Amino acid sequence: MATTPLMQEFPELSGLSRDDLEDLLSDHGYFQSIFHSLSPVKQLYQSQAELSTANEAIARSNLSLQDRLYQLRSETKDAFDEAKALEGRWRTLEREQKELYQRFTPQFLLLRLRHATTDLDNASETLASSFVQSSTTVTDASDVDEFIRQFREMRKVYHKRVMWGDRWAAGQVIWHDD
Repeated sequence: MATTPLMQEFPELSGLSRDDLEDLLSDHGYFQSIFHSLSPVKQLYQSQAELSTANEAIARSNLSLQDRLYQLRSETKDAFDEAKALEGRWRTLEREQKELYQRFTPQFLLLRLRHATTDLDNASETLASSFVQSSTTVTDASDVDEFIRQFREMRKVYHKRVMWGDRWAAGQVIWHDD
């Protein structure tokens, strides 16, 4: 019998006669018995069985880790949710801090100084006006002394604030952000 590619690939079939080969094509049961007795097919089934066993072992291992993985997933989600909450709290605190620090920026402090200077000027002028209006009824020297003491103190503070504001405007005030 001539060597064919079929015989080279499946040398077990080389011992079969032509009639046996024709029976292989016509008898399904005979074909199955010969087919399953071929060494490449046996090796294939053996490999399949080994892979199946290994796959089942991996599946059992995965199932044994399933509860722990669910627990870790839950812990991770809780930690992530907490981190998100803390991040939101951080933004809130940062905004509050910025609002608090806003009151201490050089620009805001200068603005407060100018307002305080204007308010003090108005207050001292109001004090002087009320004294002048009531001076017709003032008979006690202690009232005059009290007015002079208050008015001088107010004007002294007013002029100090004006000097500080002028120095600030001239760039002679330096702020250190330490």
